Amino acid sequence: MEDASKPRPLAKLRDNQLTRHIVELLKQGITPHKIALAVVLGALLGMAPVLGTTIISCTVAALAFRLNLVLIQLVNNLVYPLQLLLLIPFVQAGQRLFGQPPMPLSAGQIVDMVRHDFWHTLAALGGYIWHGTVAWLIFCAVVGPLSYWLLLFPLKKALHRQA
Repeated sequence: MEDASKPRPLAKLRDNQLTRHIVELLKQGITPHKIALAVVLGALLGMAPVLGTTIISCTVAALAFRLNLVLIQLVNNLVYPLQLLLLIPFVQAGQRLFGQPPMPLSAGQIVDMVRHDFWHTLAALGGYIWHGTVAWLIFCAVVGPLSYWLLLFPLKKALHRQA
């Protein structure tokens, strides 16, 4: 019997809840394509540099592509820390793309501004948000298809094991 206090090795990653949920979806007949698309879109949309928009964008994507809403929102919530961590790098990359000076605010300052007055923050930081969004879109165009294909093959293999 394993000690629950010991960290689990990477070899036992398939025992985690997300993996079990995905295997259950495969058993229910949801295709590997739909699962891979839901996971990738949930992750990429969840990292968008526009705070407060990811739940809506993931819901729209799930409805538009007929994806599992629970799975896409689960992934969206799991990547939320990445959204905060990547906010400034996306904006900085966008500033460089547009030849603009760097943003003079830290991530903590931006989060405080959003908590205090969301709409005023959007208006005040609109140009920065636009630049960050362009950089994020370029990131999505490169990372999205690659992530999809890297995820699709293990899902197809898992489906064959379940059959």
